Amino acid sequence: MGMDIEIMKLNSEMIKYTSALKVLETQLEIINDTFKYTKSYNPIEHIKTRIKTVDSIKKKLKKKGYRFTVKNIEEHINDIVGVRVICSFEDDVYDLVDIIRKSEILTVVKEKDYIKTPKPTGYRSYHMIVKVPVPLINDNVEIYAEIQIRTLAMDLWASLDHKLNYKSDYTTKRIANKMYKISNELFKIDEEMSKTLKLENKIKKQTKKK
Repeated sequence: MGMDIEIMKLNSEMIKYTSALKVLETQLEIINDTFKYTKSYNPIEHIKTRIKTVDSIKKKLKKKGYRFTVKNIEEHINDIVGVRVICSFEDDVYDLVDIIRKSEILTVVKEKDYIKTPKPTGYRSYHMIVKVPVPLINDNVEIYAEIQIRTLAMDLWASLDHKLNYKSDYTTKRIANKMYKISNELFKIDEEMSKTLKLENKIKKQTKKK
């Protein structure tokens, strides 16, 4: 009965999270449009969004050792709102990170660079926890949200790894080692693509001078 009441409370609070997602999406779209206008270049390939389900929130609270209450959710879960930004090149990732840091709307609370320091599995991505201002009718609140920024290659690897780990009962150490090697190979491709882009830009500049 107590959990049912907390679920009802959470459902009534969901407007805060759905609104925060809209604000965050809008800010990222503005950043992307600004890039297109000032640099004639679109760094964002696409954006994926999600709001954690009640079951997912329950599991995360349990893992952290907390009961399922709205108070514990607000104090200990900071990624109910999630946005994944997929970029073409690694440099784009860090350009976006710098812009988000300088944002007058979003406040960066925490950062983790899993690109320069990947997880033992081979997972690569840049994670940011930000506070998003949400203007409601009777109140102004700030909601935590997670932004993951990665390249197309990193996203491909993460999607396949997720399927192998969560959809299969046959994942072994051998498969894990293969996935780690694949991650390194894809990262090398990312680096080569970045070098190619820089070379192309250099040639363009030299051609324009002539």
